[in-house]
Amino acid sequence: MTIEIPQYCLRAYALLFSKHSTKEAFSQSELDWIVSESMKKKIFSLLLQRGWIQKQSRETYTCRDPVAIIRGLMEFRVPGIMKEAKKEYAFTHLSAVEIWSDFSYVQRGMEKSPYFIKVLRKDLNSWNTFFNAHEIPHYISSGSTIGEFVILIPVDTINYKEKNGFKVEPLNETIAYAKSNEIYAYASNYLVKKYGVNA
Repeated sequence: MTIEIPQYCLRAYALLFSKHSTKEAFSQSELDWIVSESMKKKIFSLLLQRGWIQKQSRETYTCRDPVAIIRGLMEFRVPGIMKEAKKEYAFTHLSAVEIWSDFSYVQRGMEKSPYFIKVLRKDLNSWNTFFNAHEIPHYISSGSTIGEFVILIPVDTINYKEKNGFKVEPLNETIAYAKSNEIYAYASNYLVKKYGVNA
């Protein structure tokens, strides 16, 4: 897993990679004469925590391969993160279709990976804090970006079922949503056939 880093960290990584590639170990002293002690610690902490460098020993590090880092920026993290969520939520719309279909119907790709999640209106600030802490782009009701992002749909009450460790809107609501647009005909037919129900 890789997470984006601020520009000052990117410059530090570029310097470290230029000098040491991925094979040669280095220590924090590499930045001694360039930045202050506190800034150096912050840079190394972020590079390590976000997956750009790795520890080799108690005091030495190596750079991770930039190709792996770039690919890692596009990994799907939201499903794992949502299992840590403390507030009520329910995956909805096409995200619910994915879960109920056991991911036989998937509507995402590396280029664009939206997750639609119902949350309680009163918890919006908590959800903003939650996704900011995980550095996941998120929007209220609509929005888009490259890669993975969340669309929060504020509601006053949430009705959900547990499915594969996720909180997801009930099956009948999911099928009704899939039937609401011809584009999702395959998904709605699949769900009706899989569960032997009709909504």
